[in-house]
This record gives sequence, C-alpha cells and structure tokens, in this order.
Amino acid sequence: MAPRPPARAGPLDQEIRFCRSRDGTRLAYAVHGSGPPLVLVSCWLSHLQHDWQSPVWRHFLDDLGQIATLIRYDERGFGLSDWDVDDFSLAARLSDLEAIVAAVGVDRFAVLGMSGGSAVALAYALGHGERLTRLILYGTTSGTRSVRTAEKLAEEETYRSMIRVGWAKQDPIFRRLFTTIYIPEANEEQMRWFDDLQRMSTSPANAVAARIERQAVDIVADLPRIAVPTLILQAVGDRATRFDEAVTVSRLIPDARLVALDSRNHILLADEPAWETFVAEVTAFLAPDRRDVAGDEALASLSPREREVLRLCAEGLTNEDIATTLTLSPRTVERHLSNLYLKLGLRGNAARTAAVARYLRKT
Repeated sequence: MAPRPPARAGPLDQEIRFCRSRDGTRLAYAVHGSGPPLVLVSCWLSHLQHDWQSPVWRHFLDDLGQIATLIRYDERGFGLSDWDVDDFSLAARLSDLEAIVAAVGVDRFAVLGMSGGSAVALAYALGHGERLTRLILYGTTSGTRSVRTAEKLAEEETYRSMIRVGWAKQDPIFRRLFTTIYIPEANEEQMRWFDDLQRMSTSPANAVAARIERQAVDIVADLPRIAVPTLILQAVGDRATRFDEAVTVSRLIPDARLVALDSRNHILLADEPAWETFVAEVTAFLAPDRRDVAGDEALASLSPREREVLRLCAEGLTNEDIATTLTLSPRTVERHLSNLYLKLGLRGNAARTAAVARYLRKT
C-alpha cells in the first residue's frame, strides 16, 4: 500500500462543541478537514478526543479529512456525550443526528453510516433525503430483525452477560472477545487499544442497552423508498456484520452500488489493501460534491459586475440586451463573460449554458 500524504489535521485542529437533542441529551461533536461536508454516523464505540491517538481509528480521521469536511459526533451514552440516558431507540438516535446537523449549520451534505450507525443514516435518508447529496454505508445492517434460534438467543445472552461482568474491569479478558470479533487481524498494540476503548467509551449498562435497541431495529420494508445515490462497502469476512446483509441493502435501495472488500476486519486497518480500496471508492463517490464546493468558491470569486451579467444571462437576455440594460457596450459584456467563464473553469460553446446552470443551482 502506498504511503499516505502527511495528515492535515490532528487533535489540536478540531474544536469539540456540544448541543442538545430534542430530549435534552447533551451531544459532543467536532469538525475537521476540508472539502464537501460529510457527516459520520459512527459505530457505538467512539471518543472524539481519544480516537486521535488511536492505532485503529486515526487513519479514518486523517484520510477522510483530506477529501471532506468531516463532521463526527459521539452517540448518546458514549464518548464525550451524556452517559446518563435511558433511550437508545432509533427514533432518539435519529433526533440526535438532526440536532447535530442543525448545530453545525450544513444545508446539503453526504452521510457515512458505519456499522450500528448505518440504521440511523438509512432512517435519515428516508426522512430527509432532500438534504443528502449521497449516502455511504460501511459494515451496514439491513434494518431487519434476525430470526434467532434457541442457540443464537443463548449466545447473545452470553455476550450481554460478558459485557455486564467484564466491561468495566481493569483486566480486559472479557472485552478481548469483542476486540477479536471486530479486528481479528490486528496486532497486539491495536488490540490493547481497542480493549481500552470499550471500557472508556461507555458504561456496561449503556453498552447492553444500546446493543438491545440496535438488534430491535426493523426498517427493511422502507429501504426501496430511498432516492439518494448510495455506495455500500462491506468486508467479506466481517463477523460483526454479515456480507449478506450488505447484499440485501444494495438490492433494496434503487441503483445502490456494492463494493466487496477483501478483509476479515470490521474496522479496516491502515496497512491492509482493503483500506486503500475504501479510500479510493469514497473519494471517487464524493467527487461530484467536491466539484460543487469548488464551483461555490468560483462563484464567490466573481466581481459584482460579473455576477450581474450572469444574472441577466440566467434571465434569458442576449448580450445586446444585457449591454442595453447595464449601459455597457456589447464588447464590454463579452469581456465580462470571458472573465467569468475563466473563473468558473468553463470553455467552449456550452460555457454560457453551464455558467447559467451553476448560477441557478446556487440561487
């Protein structure tokens, strides 16, 4: 894997802020990076500050921050957000995402739903699709309850018991099982860090309650209504979320694209080829959003006279009509048009049409 460019952000480059959800829960969020806005609805284990020192998560922050303005937050009950909560329902978590978006003040943006956060991203796309430019899902669930045999039910109760008994202990022996499920290919340093993240990210009671609510989500019947460009990425050997769930989601969302990643890790590690594929796919998928951001900056660079000429073009006036309206010579109007085409990066016979289309899209 080729070495990544130097990081553009770090823990000192982000400012952690707080807002309130509809029920009063205090939520921590942070913004870093540059480019089109990308809201990260992360998995249940996160810590806005601690993740910057992470040998497991740091490359996500570095690389995504180089292609987008990354907006991330700790879910209710986790990280720097309020732990004293008792509602982990999908409705409450969706309300949290709505509060984060309102606090940051973004109008249209892309969403990346990771693991357990994928259900919230899907629910947001169903309720607020007009706000989304595109939807990315990684390690997704299909939003349908699994049919559980007696053996599976006993297995799940064992997991919950291990969380209740061992989650908060200094000795990570119980948490190491979950670490091995999430990152089986990790080295010992990475595993120890993830062992510690579990204990510091939330309480045993919150971990169990959140797990129960995630397993109760059932929105699969609504997925065909999603009308947002969708990219789904899934590790084929992931034991935390199954590949067939990603296949189900990709079949149900119209025109969704599924990319299989050659990995056993639920959290892709920086030195595996699957991560390089992930970054390339997300970069290409967000390219139209990056062009729109560049277009916004180019429009902002136009002089007042150039914007006035462009406005009259959008109203259907000819060069001669514009010259008369602004008391200019036709040659001066042509010069203004040439300058604004240059600033917008447009050329050729279609430049006028493209400039007008860009202007109308932003007004």
